[in-house]
Amino acid sequence: MSENQELLARVPLFEKLPRKALDRLSKLMVERGFEAGSEIVKEGEGAAAFFLIKSGEAEVRHGGSIVRTLAAGECFGEIALLDGQARSATVRARDAVTCLVLVRWDFLSELRTNPEMAIELLESLSRRFRALEADPLRVQALRDRRGAGDED
Repeated sequence: MSENQELLARVPLFEKLPRKALDRLSKLMVERGFEAGSEIVKEGEGAAAFFLIKSGEAEVRHGGSIVRTLAAGECFGEIALLDGQARSATVRARDAVTCLVLVRWDFLSELRTNPEMAIELLESLSRRFRALEADPLRVQALRDRRGAGDED
């Protein structure tokens, strides 16, 4: 497996995909660099891609506050692949960051031609949803966050 396939295989959404599917997805990804301090994505803007950090660190900001730091091997924008809705946070490069980027239209095209992959991803999403549902505090926190966002 290539380095990019190995990184992709560690992403929860893709971890159960067979090697062939990982290979196909990794070939759709483009490597992109970001300078320290630059915004990779901006809260409220349209979402059209998934990002997998290959090197460097980035900070996730919601409402102007840093809520998390991401490092090599971590990702953001999985939901953008599925719904293309507005970004829920800003992600800014802390230092030079290299990402593998998968754009939504390439991902959707792959799903249309590969129904087995689509089924695997639906199963993965179902597992994640069940895990979330099993944690009532996390569900309430998401509801609170969604409610706060609706008032803006």
